[in-house]
Amino acid sequence: MIPSMKIRKAVLGAALLVAWALPAHAHVGVGETSSFIAGFRHPFSGLDHMTVMIAVGLWAALKGGKAIWAWPGAFVGVMLVGGVLGMLHVPVPFVEPGILASVVTLGVLVALAIDVPVSAGAAVIGLFALFHGHAHGTEVPENAAGIAYLAGFALATVMLHAIGIAAGLGLGLRLRGLVRGAGAACAAIGAGLVFGVI
Repeated sequence: MIPSMKIRKAVLGAALLVAWALPAHAHVGVGETSSFIAGFRHPFSGLDHMTVMIAVGLWAALKGGKAIWAWPGAFVGVMLVGGVLGMLHVPVPFVEPGILASVVTLGVLVALAIDVPVSAGAAVIGLFALFHGHAHGTEVPENAAGIAYLAGFALATVMLHAIGIAAGLGLGLRLRGLVRGAGAACAAIGAGLVFGVI
């Protein structure tokens, strides 16, 4: 059992990260895109990034078992593939709508505690990760600095997934409703981004 003080610290840390995030203007052409540090900071620069990455962790925690490592692993792996495709200027349709849909959809999946097979969840998560990765791959140069940027972005993504997993496991044991409420908040943030009110 996880002590309540650790749960409070994890939730407080997640809340501070969300408060630190800027509105969703973190795509193509915004900010520095040529260093590991810039890549690491990037997922914290928009609510869309943070919300989706934490939601993946929350959903994985609700599912449990293999999903705890498979779903975040699918997101990071496919996100990197999408990043390389973006760097190579390979077109992927519907990137921005796909990113917005990912925020709403993953929030709803957590809010409703939708239980799907691990492979189906990985496929859904992978599809959304492709959009996120591609959007950021189009921003980076096709050189070593671009690879460093993607590495920083991947590390930050892993950390955000871990925050979601820790919160989901810590709260989910006795306070599953709070985890589902966090999913509803993710979906609401996504809707706000879709309609331009956030």
